[in-house]
Amino acid sequence: MTIRIGILGYGNLGRGVECAIRQNPDLQLAAVFTRRNPESVKILTENVPVYSVDEAQAHKDEIDVLILCGGSATDLPTQTPAFAQWFNVVDSFDTHATIPAHFDAVDAVAQKNGKVALISAGWDPGMFSLNRLYANAVLPCGADYTFWGKGVSQGHSDAIRRIECVKDARQYTIPVDAALEAVRSGSQPNLSTREKHTRECFVVAEEGADLARIENEIKTMPNYFADYDTTVHFISEEELKKNHNGIPHGGFVIRTGKTGWNEENTHVIEYSLKLDSNPEFTSSVIAAYARAVYRLAQKGDFGCKTVFDIAPALLSAQSPEELRAHML
Repeated sequence: MTIRIGILGYGNLGRGVECAIRQNPDLQLAAVFTRRNPESVKILTENVPVYSVDEAQAHKDEIDVLILCGGSATDLPTQTPAFAQWFNVVDSFDTHATIPAHFDAVDAVAQKNGKVALISAGWDPGMFSLNRLYANAVLPCGADYTFWGKGVSQGHSDAIRRIECVKDARQYTIPVDAALEAVRSGSQPNLSTREKHTRECFVVAEEGADLARIENEIKTMPNYFADYDTTVHFISEEELKKNHNGIPHGGFVIRTGKTGWNEENTHVIEYSLKLDSNPEFTSSVIAAYARAVYRLAQKGDFGCKTVFDIAPALLSAQSPEELRAHML
């Protein structure tokens, strides 16, 4: 069975999804939808149409799963519930604080229209979320720690670019080494958000822009920068392209816990990622979850889902028999 995939939004994430589809023989790119002039968007896959986003509903019967590649700051809160009226969808919504509200909004639409909508697929939320859950279940007496970076956060960079008079931006999330080592020791330190990470921003502003205003808007932005020590550098477009053109990222999920009658033994569970391309890895996760969404839709298991609701076998192109023989 070939699963027909649509991509909405052809930026870094959309291109990554297109590449991921190429690596999964059971997935087929059916269409790309864009807010730009469709004639100006050149995709990598031959003989696949590019349509205006306004035409998406007309093509709903040609697509099994629509992957939404917009940003979490302003796109996905409206796009995901809107398109869940007509499509099974997957998004990568990553504003952790508002995931419950996003889930509720999307679930209401998906349930009403008989669609499956999976939100917050990626590596955090996503793969990191699963590892937090597994480690908590295995070591109930313990503490969780998540460190991100050093790397470029797509969501945070996008949030900066939405500020008036910002032409482009990159935001690096950087773990504090002393905090990371304290956690790995098993001592279970109490660390504030500010003690675990710093944020460094490289911003290209429009000529004549009020740089003090932009810097203040960045540093006081709730859910993104307000709780961190944040440094803002204003640089030229040429410097951004030369020194900050890549999109690497990664991080660590660590749980330390105690076992034994008197909790005399200490254990450390650590899951880490080192990514050359944040959007391409995120896209690869999304592609696997698109397969799971299709399978749930075939069973009529409608509504909004998160990675916690998906059985691992649903992600794989291999059969249950193959998984038992080679993966278990």
